[in-house]
Amino acid sequence: MGNHRTITGASPASALMLILLCVSWVFAAAQNYSAIFNFGDSITDTGNLCTNGKPSQITFTQPPYGETYFGSPTCRCSDGRVVVDFLSDQFGLPFLPPSKSSSADFKQGANMAITGATAMDAPFFRSLGLSDKIWNNGPISFQLQWFQQIATSVCGQSCKSYLANSLFVFGEFGGNDYNAMIFGGYTIEQARKYTPKIVNTISRGIDKLIALGATDIVVPGVLPIGCFPIYLTIYQSSNSSDYDDLGCLNSFNDISTYHNTLLKKRVDIIQSRHRKTARIMYADFYSGVYDMVRNPQNYSTYRTSPAYIILTAGFSSSVFETCCGSGGGKYNYQNSARCGMQGASACASPAAHLSWDGIHLTEAAYKHITDGWLKGPYCRPPILHS
Repeated sequence: MGNHRTITGASPASALMLILLCVSWVFAAAQNYSAIFNFGDSITDTGNLCTNGKPSQITFTQPPYGETYFGSPTCRCSDGRVVVDFLSDQFGLPFLPPSKSSSADFKQGANMAITGATAMDAPFFRSLGLSDKIWNNGPISFQLQWFQQIATSVCGQSCKSYLANSLFVFGEFGGNDYNAMIFGGYTIEQARKYTPKIVNTISRGIDKLIALGATDIVVPGVLPIGCFPIYLTIYQSSNSSDYDDLGCLNSFNDISTYHNTLLKKRVDIIQSRHRKTARIMYADFYSGVYDMVRNPQNYSTYRTSPAYIILTAGFSSSVFETCCGSGGGKYNYQNSARCGMQGASACASPAAHLSWDGIHLTEAAYKHITDGWLKGPYCRPPILHS
């Protein structure tokens, strides 16, 4: 373990589990990629919004963001690493540089994801009277342009073999599209009418990547937004029928489920057209997160940081409570007292929490999600294969 030390005393069973994890990693490393290219929004942004500095008015550029792994904010919307960081670790690659960086080396991949990104372009939101709800213009079409510029600089006009040995993660997309509509006054039913158009835009993006030479593409669905503190706080209801048996808001999860159902069908259609030349993997963000809500005690975490190996007993039973913020109440969330704002603080053990800031997840949660994508059961087919 080198200079790592264990904070909590590990039992023989715990030590055996850690050994098995290491063996699993060595076995999985036999499958490799020369690069990873990621597209998406704040769930996987690793710094695109901050390439020209860290705007002080943006909360996630302020402490305690980044405290768990990096020790300071890195423009990631979490206490530490996000899914794409763990994927990079898995395949022995460096953390992906943001595509907007002017000095980065993109030979081993790049991250096009940018906080606030939508699937749809700005004219779509203007047509709905929602221009003021989109504060960052980085939709799918723009991210594909950024990728093409990078690919040309890295492999010129002969990119087929290079891209065929790269892993692509395309999304999640759609979450901010629904946010714009819902926070802009649209009902769930009104927003749902645009789901087919949003999914069509995502599927066209997948087709574009395949045409450019991508062969291994992970396509994540959207998350169960009805289980997130921001929605639970803003749209809390006195009607018990508005909630499911776990305490999540039914209508918000219904639109996520509808989106994911349409997206899975579209992924299957695309896969059937490219069965011999591409491997399209649907990553089930929804089920992975929802199972953590249902069974928080099952998610003990071994997490390696620069100096420690930390063992937690599982997520807190207060699974909806935000780790970082000063909102108080049932969910510890309030828009005017968010994580990164003056007076806000983080809980003592982020690894025991599912929600970091009420909108995004903790590093520990992202690690479990990544494992579910790599080996199953939350990716169809799993990223790792024999």
